Amino acid sequence: MAYLGADWDRTLALIRSSLHTDVGLLEDTNGRILSNSGKLLRPMVALLLCRAIGSVSDDSISYAAASEMLHNATLMHDDVADESMERRGRPTLSALLGPGAAVLVGDYWLARAVDLVVRTGHRDTAIPLFARTLTDLAEGEMLQMEKASSCDTTEEDYLRIIHCKTGSLFCVAAETAALSVDASAEHRAAALTFANALGNAFQIKDDILDYAGTDSLGKPVGVDLREQKITLPLLGALEGSPRESEIRQMVREIPSRPEYCDRIRAFVAERGGISYAVRRLGEWVEQAVCALDAFADSPARTYLTDIARFNLWREV
Repeated sequence: MAYLGADWDRTLALIRSSLHTDVGLLEDTNGRILSNSGKLLRPMVALLLCRAIGSVSDDSISYAAASEMLHNATLMHDDVADESMERRGRPTLSALLGPGAAVLVGDYWLARAVDLVVRTGHRDTAIPLFARTLTDLAEGEMLQMEKASSCDTTEEDYLRIIHCKTGSLFCVAAETAALSVDASAEHRAAALTFANALGNAFQIKDDILDYAGTDSLGKPVGVDLREQKITLPLLGALEGSPRESEIRQMVREIPSRPEYCDRIRAFVAERGGISYAVRRLGEWVEQAVCALDAFADSPARTYLTDIARFNLWREV
């Protein structure tokens, strides 16, 4: 990102150098992951928040790098838990090397992220924040598995799951960014509110695309439903429907009756489930944008606003 200039370059360089190893297979695997690293939103948001509050410090770079490394570690672990064969249009590490190797590489990335955090000047405050995030990630994954089995997910359950699995990583990136520049209590609270709303918006958009996207965009559609995950478009369609019990039972039977997926998708379309999710997405985006009012006008604040609103129209 041109605006972040040398700070961005330093963050990417720190990620790469922190992951360096003389184990050939691991080094090659790390390089392959880094070459397909996705949007890099978490470190981008972290550094922009530092700029919006003050100036980027060495700790800022370390926390931004650690948040991205932690994010990728969780993706590797999630792909094993979900038995996913594809991510970002390419085979997952689990598909290429097996689930055991994917877990080990994820553990390596997690360990290297922790090493970055413990070397910082603000470590006494930052370590509990990263520990809380790891707790959230584990609880969110287990709650999602529990609800995929019972198929009784409520919107409250859904919001907790997406906070734990997605929002928590944005939150730790934002909180440690504010910490790294010794932000005021007001600015730290605003950064956290922004990150939580952004994380929710990001995941809701992903869940909308799972119903409304196309495989040609590089992301398979219908994956969540095949995995019996009840997300916001379906929850919106179920609200007030006399068929709620019937539809939830169909979700329970998807492993033996995969043809139910098409019928449930048709139900979501007929009941306006996608429109409901789009409205809720807009609410979270506006909450994120409003949180930025705590910061003075600056290019960094404008970029953060653009990132939040990007979720309204992105297709991948």
